[in-house]
Order: sequence, then C-alpha cells, then structure tokens
Amino acid sequence: MLRLANSGQVNRLAEAQLLALEAYAERAGAALACAYSSSAEFDAALIAQRRAAGVYGPRRHRKQLLASVAGIAAALAVIVFLIV
Repeated sequence: MLRLANSGQVNRLAEAQLLALEAYAERAGAALACAYSSSAEFDAALIAQRRAAGVYGPRRHRKQLLASVAGIAAALAVIVFLIV
C-alpha cells in the first residue's frame, strides 16, 4: 500500500480523486443525453439519414407516373373522339 508522508499529500490525493470522479460523472451524464425529444423524431432523422446515404435506393413514383400517363391518354382519347 502507498504510504504518504504528510496530510497535505493525502488532501491533494483526495482532491484529485474527487475531481476525477466529478469528470467521470459529467461524461457519463453527457453520454446519456439524447438530442431527440421522442422516438418518432429519432426514427424520422434515422430514415432521412439513410435515404441521404442511398440505403433505400432511388425513389420511384410509379403510381404517380401511371396516373399521369392514364390522364394524358384519356385526354387524347377525348380530343380524338371530338374531332371524329
């Protein structure tokens, strides 16, 4: 065991240990802090980050494209019907 010559060294050692303990507690508290207020907000941020990274692949708007093509075809059919 370590023997110390005087009480001044003991006080400095205790103070150093106390400061180290406070620093560890502060770091532990920072590790537990969360930047998101709810799990839904976290999930939305996670999905946005993954989309930006290209995990889900390119977006495809098939239904919108199909509806646009059907609308154009219907409009052309009406125009042809009115002309004939």
